[in-house]
This record gives sequence, C-alpha cells and structure tokens, in this order.
Amino acid sequence: MSGPRPLSTCTPGLRAPRFARGDALVLIAVIFAALLLGFPAFALDKPLDDPALEARAIELNKELRCLVCQNQAISESNAPLAADLRQVVRDRIAAGDSDQQVMNYLVERYGDWVLLDPPFKLNTWALWLGPALLLVIGGVGVRVWVRRQSGRNDTAQTALSADEQARLTRLLEQDGQR
Repeated sequence: MSGPRPLSTCTPGLRAPRFARGDALVLIAVIFAALLLGFPAFALDKPLDDPALEARAIELNKELRCLVCQNQAISESNAPLAADLRQVVRDRIAAGDSDQQVMNYLVERYGDWVLLDPPFKLNTWALWLGPALLLVIGGVGVRVWVRRQSGRNDTAQTALSADEQARLTRLLEQDGQR
C-alpha cells in the first residue's frame, strides 16, 4: 500500500502536508475575521453627537471598572460588557443625567465594585485598610519571631547551676570510665 496515510496515525517520519496558496489565504481570512470579531467593543461604540457630552462620557468611562477584566477601566477594555457599560453611560448622559447621577445609577445596579476608586464605607474598609493591616500584622509577627529566636540563643548561653554542673561532671566521669 503506497498511497497517502491518514494524519491521525502516529507514525514516525510522517510529514504534515504543506499548505497550498489557497489554503493560506483562507487561513489568513479566518484569522482576520477572528480578530475583527474578537474586538467588537471598539466597533460598537457610537459616540455622542455633542463633543462636550462625548468628552464627559469618556471621562466617566475612565472612572468605571470593567466587571469582566476587574482591574481595567471600561474605557480601556475590549470586553463586550465594557462596551455595553460605555453605551449605558452615553445613553444616560444623552438623557440629561449629571455625572453623579450616572455614577449613582451604575453603583445602584452593580455596587461600589464598578468604581475604580470606591468610597471609604463600612463595607469597603477592608479594601482600603487591608494592605496596611496585613503589613502591621506581618511586622508584629516578624518581631515576635525574632524575639523568640534571640531568647533561645540567650538561654543556650547561660551558665549552668551548681546542681546541673555536678550532674554534668558525673555523667562525663561515667562516660570516661567506659
């Protein structure tokens, strides 16, 4: 049997077929289409007609967190949800809402998490104070550990009591007699 063998068999020395020119063009077209479909957020953004309102929308978008990316502003995110949030901001501004009303609307729907700079509240105290608290706890832990280590070294270097010295001498004498 000298015909071509299927690629599914794992045979040493079997080479994959080369792409024909048409196959390469199809592959490039598929990659190009995937790239276009992979970045729909920029294609879906329809700017407001009024440049002043659009500038407000852009500034607000920089203050809102992408709920998918989590540490990126919706102005920078390619996620479809970020595109939807950008459109909500534009719609609210076009409807006449102030910047604060737009922010309140989004916080009402998504919570303080949607803000890149959340306010200091009872439910966000850990977010604000957590790093400092962990640093203090770590520092106290290191200090306690260092003191314990130095305390162990101090007890190892103390002189023996008279009873301990006598017992040590007896043990050494017994060992020397053996």
